[in-house]
Amino acid sequence: MSNEETNNVQVIPEDKEKTKKIWRVAGILAVVTIIEFIFAFTMERGILLVSIFLGLTVVKAFYIVAEFMHLKHEQKTLIWSIIGPLVLIVWLIIALMFEGSAIFDVRY
Repeated sequence: MSNEETNNVQVIPEDKEKTKKIWRVAGILAVVTIIEFIFAFTMERGILLVSIFLGLTVVKAFYIVAEFMHLKHEQKTLIWSIIGPLVLIVWLIIALMFEGSAIFDVRY
């Protein structure tokens, strides 16, 4: 055995469709982030703003999981088994924010 290293690097041609898809998803994520910034600087703080942020965060998470983690190409039952509990958790968080705000208003 020899200690010589062999550098066999094989360059694969660039796949323009994949690159275009990645830029499209990055553009969608950038637009959603810009919308978040617009809401952050124009709306008053409150439950509505937090709910909007939560919804936009779910949209961003969907695109990241669908495209970069390849969930978009899985079986529909797997997708629904992930989305179903997520929707219930988001509903729970929003409901707890409204209830917590109501209890805080009554108490103070």
